[in-house]
Amino acid sequence: MDNRNLALTDELASNNELVLSHFDANEGRLVMAADALNFDNAASFLDSFCQLIGATPEEKQTDADLHSWLVDFEGVTFLLKAEHYSASIWLERLGKEGDEELAFLHRWLGLQLTAS
Repeated sequence: MDNRNLALTDELASNNELVLSHFDANEGRLVMAADALNFDNAASFLDSFCQLIGATPEEKQTDADLHSWLVDFEGVTFLLKAEHYSASIWLERLGKEGDEELAFLHRWLGLQLTAS
């Protein structure tokens, strides 16, 4: 990871670059607001978010307005997305697995980030 990504990781946690927005346990989705997110820096935001939570990107896809990554967190594969139009990043489960991990991340990120 380069120094720019390390600095962004620190900013995500300490400078409110990323704010916990909401957690939908039924849909298996954890959403964060990222006001500074734009198309050009979305990949850096996702890399920094993965670094923050200790997730490993497995596949990366970039479309016209959406970055979609498959990431491994604690042995479970999740879909991590960033959309600059909504200035949001969200992590969602792909199947039935991942509820416990999302609930943990919701609690943990609540301590790391400023909740809105």
